[in-house]
Amino acid sequence: MRLEILLSCMNLRDDDIIGRSGIKSDTLVVNQCGEDGYREFRHGDNDIRIFSVNDTGLTKSRNFAIRKSTADICLLCDDDEVFADRYEEGILTAYKEMPEADVIIFDIGNRRARWGDMPRKLGYFDLMHVASWQISFRRESLVNSDVYFDERMGAGSGNGAEEEFKFLTDCRKKGLSIYYVPFVIADVAQTKSTWFKGYNREFFVNRGNTTRYIMGYVPAVLYALYYSIRKRNQFDDDISWFTAFRLILKGIHENRLGKKK
Repeated sequence: MRLEILLSCMNLRDDDIIGRSGIKSDTLVVNQCGEDGYREFRHGDNDIRIFSVNDTGLTKSRNFAIRKSTADICLLCDDDEVFADRYEEGILTAYKEMPEADVIIFDIGNRRARWGDMPRKLGYFDLMHVASWQISFRRESLVNSDVYFDERMGAGSGNGAEEEFKFLTDCRKKGLSIYYVPFVIADVAQTKSTWFKGYNREFFVNRGNTTRYIMGYVPAVLYALYYSIRKRNQFDDDISWFTAFRLILKGIHENRLGKKK
């Protein structure tokens, strides 16, 4: 099996990101920079392919990379990761030992998961806690099932985030098996986010829209209540849990993304 990292970035001006990130495997870079182009080079023993695209939107970048990849196993990556030693060996070993797995979620060293020290199959509610940096998959499984990221969501879409949750729930709907393996593949800095500007009013309205789109009406309302109370200590000073709940409900009823149920 061959692993390829799918790295999404914006306005990349040099190739140092490969060394800076500790990448030691084949890599496909999608650079959203306002112009189209392609180049490739060798970095150590690995092939690096860089596609420059005149496009915006993180989910569009992810989908472009999935379509252009030729690898057996793909790992999603952003430009603020530093990979652990022997990450490639650990990822490929996990897939060899778990032939039934279509998607494997790995650990991030400075943001460890909550699922214990043993591999396990993940359920629906587990998927809410997965970040894109953790997601790997058998490319053939996704392509054969026609599963891609929803381009109406994610950074640059204007509709907020939760694209990972939508992607993984779509995988489940198509019958793909999603597992967690407690192996650390990288650390993530993420000093600033391209979309998260704090727990402000826009955030909560977007949250309502995306949760209804993914879950449907009644589960989204129940989740809105849980989320507003559970996360209340992280909100901006002028946002109470009840205000957050009311704003999420506003997004649910706004139904911008068009979920009917």
